[in-house]
Amino acid sequence: MEPDLFTAAAEERQEREPAASPLAVRMRPRTLDEVVGQQHLLKPGSPLRRLVGEGSGGPAGPSSVILWGPPGTGKTTLAYVVSKATNKRFVELSAITAGVKEVRAVIDGARRASGGYGQETVLFLDEIHRFSKAQQDSLLPAVENRWVTLIAATTENPYFSVISPLLSRSLLLTLEPLTDDDIRGLLRRALTDERGLKDAVGLPEDTEEHLLRIAGGDARRALTALEAAAGAALDKGESEIALTTLEETVDRAAVTYDRDGDQHYDVASALIKSIRGSDVDAALHYLARMIEAGEDPRFIARRLMISASEDIGLADPNALPIAVAAAQAVAMIGFPEAALTLSHATIALALAPKSNSATTAIGAALDDVRKGLAGPVPRHLRDGHYQGAAKLGHAQGYVYPHDLPEGIAAQQYAPDALKDREYYAPGRHGAEARYADAVEWTRKHLGRKRS
Repeated sequence: MEPDLFTAAAEERQEREPAASPLAVRMRPRTLDEVVGQQHLLKPGSPLRRLVGEGSGGPAGPSSVILWGPPGTGKTTLAYVVSKATNKRFVELSAITAGVKEVRAVIDGARRASGGYGQETVLFLDEIHRFSKAQQDSLLPAVENRWVTLIAATTENPYFSVISPLLSRSLLLTLEPLTDDDIRGLLRRALTDERGLKDAVGLPEDTEEHLLRIAGGDARRALTALEAAAGAALDKGESEIALTTLEETVDRAAVTYDRDGDQHYDVASALIKSIRGSDVDAALHYLARMIEAGEDPRFIARRLMISASEDIGLADPNALPIAVAAAQAVAMIGFPEAALTLSHATIALALAPKSNSATTAIGAALDDVRKGLAGPVPRHLRDGHYQGAAKLGHAQGYVYPHDLPEGIAAQQYAPDALKDREYYAPGRHGAEARYADAVEWTRKHLGRKRS
C-alpha cells in the first residue's frame, strides 16, 4: 500500500540492516532487466515495459494486466519492479485481507490524485482469485475509465477465477515456470551480490543441484532454502554449504539421481518393469524417486502411456485412457499435485491384467513389410469413387458386410502374399479373453486358412 511513516522506517532499517529482510526480498530485481525468466513478457513495447514508462505510446495509455502463473515465478516481483520504476502512484492490496471497502478507498484516492495532481495510480492486487464476484465487480469502473491501472496476480486459471468483464478489460499475461538455469543464475547472483550473501559461503555443485530439485521452479523457495543452509554453514564455521548441511536444514535427503545420466534411464526402466511385473509397491517406489529427484512429470506420464499399450493393451482397454487422462492432467496442473495423478495411473497400470499382444502384433506386421511382403491391394478393395475406376475393375465384387445377417463378408482383404498371415495372437487374461473369442470366430467366418 502507499508509503507511510512506518513503511518508510522499515525500508530505512532494511538499508541499514540487510539481514532484517529475507534473502528472497533483498534479491528482488530493481529493474525489468534484472528479472529472471519470463523473457517472452519483457520484450520492447510489451505491456510491462510500458507500465514502467518505457515508450510514450502516444494517445494509447498502458493497459491493465492480469499476471497468471505458478507460485515463485515472479508475479509479485514484477509488480515490485513497476512500483520502483514508475513515477505513478503505487498502491498494493491483497485479496486475502482487503474487501470492497478498501478497493473503493483506493479508487477514490486515485480519482483525487488524478484530478488534483494529474498523477496516475497503479493498483497491485495480489491473489485476485480470492475476491468474490461482487468484489471483482467493484473494480470494473476504475479499470474501464482508467482511474487505476490494475496489475492483478493469480495462481488460478483466470478463465475460471476472474469475472469475464474484468478479463475483457485487461491483458492476460501468462508466466512460465522458471527453468533450472533461471534458478541457478538467481542462486549464484544471491551468493555474490552485495544485497545477498556477499561471498560469505560457497555452493558446491552437488549442493546446488539439490537446491534446484528442492526449488521445483520456485525462485522464492530456492532463495529461502539457500539462506537457511548458508546460515547453518556459517554457524558451523564452514566456508561452503555442504550437501549434508543443506539436507539437515531443509529436512530433505538428496536422491541419487541424474536427470541426464544413467540413473534417469535406469529408474525409468525399473518403473516400467515393475508395472509390467504387477509389483505395485516397487512401481510406487521408483515413481517416488523420480518425483523427489525433480523429474519432468511429462516424461513420467509419457512412459506410462507407452506401458499401457505395450504391456497391458486389450487385457484392460481402460488402461490407455487412464494413462492419457493422467498425462493431460499432469500438463495442466504440474507438481506437486501431479504426483497424485501419476500415483493414480501407476497403481491402475500395475494392477491391470497384462498382455503384450498389441506389441507383438504390430512388430510382426512391420517385420513382414520391411521384408518386402506387401503386394498390391486386392482389386475389390481399391477406391472406386473416381471416374474410370470401374473399367479398371476397382471396387468390383466388393461385398458390403452390413448387408449380411452376420455382418461379416468372407472375402480376401490382405494382399495375396499375406492372405493367410495372422499377426494378432490374443491372450486370455482380463478383458482380452473376449477379443480372443472374437478373433477366432471372425477368422473362421472369413474362411481364413491357418498359417
